[in-house]
Amino acid sequence: MRKKLLSLLLCLALCPLAAAAEEPASFFDDVKENTVGKIVRTYDSPTLKYTMERFAYEKEICFLTRVWVQDPARQIRKATSDWQKNVKLPQTIAKQIPEISLAVNGSGFVSPQYPEIPDNYPGKSEDYYYTPLGSVTVTDGKVLRNLEGVPYYGLTLDADGLQMYVGADNEEVLATEPSQTWSFYTGCPMMRDNEDILPEEWDFADNRAARTIIARTDRNNYLILTATCERGRGISLRRAVVFFQKYFRTEWVYNLDGGMSSALLSRKREKKNMRLFTEKGARVVDILAFTE
Repeated sequence: MRKKLLSLLLCLALCPLAAAAEEPASFFDDVKENTVGKIVRTYDSPTLKYTMERFAYEKEICFLTRVWVQDPARQIRKATSDWQKNVKLPQTIAKQIPEISLAVNGSGFVSPQYPEIPDNYPGKSEDYYYTPLGSVTVTDGKVLRNLEGVPYYGLTLDADGLQMYVGADNEEVLATEPSQTWSFYTGCPMMRDNEDILPEEWDFADNRAARTIIARTDRNNYLILTATCERGRGISLRRAVVFFQKYFRTEWVYNLDGGMSSALLSRKREKKNMRLFTEKGARVVDILAFTE
């Protein structure tokens, strides 16, 4: 009897450990529709670390890049194409930053192919061709655009890392002295404090396409979800919200440009050339980059 009691107590004591051991080693393993994530690139330095995992979500090939950066204000950078001239290959723009280690496409832009500008923008489409969307544009500390009376929706980089703004007054944004900005449509802020803030009636959020979505978990840690169209589908922003809510706790989530502008580039340590993990031919107006 005593032996049976001891066995029972031992079993109860070990049950929590057994349950913990059965928890998935990564967020992929408990989703049968997904393939198990395959790490395709790692980068480890004293100031920058990241892992890039390839997996399937919504039957589409995706990449999840988890980034730790020691000093975001210094190590997150922006490079751009010529103002109001043309868009360029992300690989070409990345050459502006020799110490670059990881990069994704940045702001959305207006072109003759997609000439619509937001209703609250002054002027006409031609005034904004091949420039980033957003009421504020800052590059390397220089203010290139400040539309009076037009709220700002987008990302900035300041002394405390990447920040997301949702309809903020431009002067409030500029008061933080951002060194860089990235912006897209007004609906592109997706989540705040792990809550869905996508506009309910926004059809764009329901469309499946290639995506580049960035999230902040804290000042030094960021997540980048890159959805390709390798299988001709892509994912919707609403399904991306489900993904982040299920597997992560985030301060915010933001949708950068996507479609034919979606790009993910990385290089190995001690190597010069960058590898493009997404489809060739993407054209971008600017990039968001991580350096050592």
